Amino acid sequence: MQPQPTSLPRRRLLTGGAGALAAAGLAGIHQGAMAQATPAAPSATAARPLPGYAEWKKADALIVHSSTTIETRRAAFGTSVITPSDRLYVRNNLPTPPASIVADRDAWLLQVEGVRQPRSLSVRELKSLGLETVAMVLQCSGNGRAFFPSKPSGTPWTVGAAGCVVWSGVPVREVARALGGVSDGGLYMTGTGGEVLPPGLDPLSVIVERSVPLSAMQDALLAWEMNGEPIPLAHGGPLRLIVPGYTGVNNIKYVKRLAFTPRESEAHIMSHGYRISPPGSKGDPSQPSVQEMGVKSWINSPLPGGDGPSAGLVQIHGVAFGGMEAVKGVEVSLDGGKRWQAARLVGPDLGRYAWRQFVLQVHLPEGTHVLASRATDARGNAQPETRGENQSGYNNTSWADHAVTITVA
Repeated sequence: MQPQPTSLPRRRLLTGGAGALAAAGLAGIHQGAMAQATPAAPSATAARPLPGYAEWKKADALIVHSSTTIETRRAAFGTSVITPSDRLYVRNNLPTPPASIVADRDAWLLQVEGVRQPRSLSVRELKSLGLETVAMVLQCSGNGRAFFPSKPSGTPWTVGAAGCVVWSGVPVREVARALGGVSDGGLYMTGTGGEVLPPGLDPLSVIVERSVPLSAMQDALLAWEMNGEPIPLAHGGPLRLIVPGYTGVNNIKYVKRLAFTPRESEAHIMSHGYRISPPGSKGDPSQPSVQEMGVKSWINSPLPGGDGPSAGLVQIHGVAFGGMEAVKGVEVSLDGGKRWQAARLVGPDLGRYAWRQFVLQVHLPEGTHVLASRATDARGNAQPETRGENQSGYNNTSWADHAVTITVA
């Protein structure tokens, strides 16, 4: 079992709205930019140490952008399907709760509403209602933001705000069935996080609460285990709402309330945050919400820098996923997208929501090569060449942006 921090430094939250925001590092949230409150990445000469709640992670595999944003290095993904917990990225919208919440995991309470028999259930009780395991890609909505030429504010993620993770827990549909079913009029599944909120503020301005369509309930889990171990505090333990195929923000950490509602949450993170806003505009409820993921891939080796590969036989490998669909195939280009070759999917197929490793063995001559990958899902949707421009740098699936230029000696 991986070591877990036994204590977590508590932030001192000042009284009063502005003071509380400044103390918690949430000033940007109050200004209407939930995903844009994180400072730019530190330079290589000013690397930050891992925060206390994540000090058990593998430091040399990670980039610490801030106390709430940690990225997996592109070269650290390796060649296995599952991302090790100690290499998995972290993206928190609020300071991490105290470690005391995972001292007695089975005692954590979830309030279930919008069912015919609403009540609170402990994790211990949830464990008696059912069990399923799902492998899925967990990806921050802003993964790939660093490739936007407009340089949107927020964490400059490249590819490392993603991983493929195995979750175990009770299916949400079984919980709803045990409580008499979803009440009439329920159109959304709404999860509320259990973070400690700064005092002196309207809770709706900072609370992590997201709504997804009710149909997502069919594959959703209330999970207590990640990669075969109790979910670490850093990743939402003791209980996390898992919504396969949806971006990370919809997978609510420390979930304390699950409600089936006729309308989307009015929390700012739902109504205005994580919206696909045109460049130069602010988020509002009329714009699309960041929810389902699209088909995407990228190459993890070889990469620029270091000694680089030698001329001759080279293994080009990376990862591909379809978001809501399974990956059907991957192509690789050695010349920036002019010509494509079919790559081979390798390793176990862990289901439609997991990513697949791909590999292409080629002979590369000396010189400069632009390597790109392009995935296609089971419905025939191909990864696009260009990104969808938006104010916050969300949902970048561009194969051209994710290409790498290498020099072969």
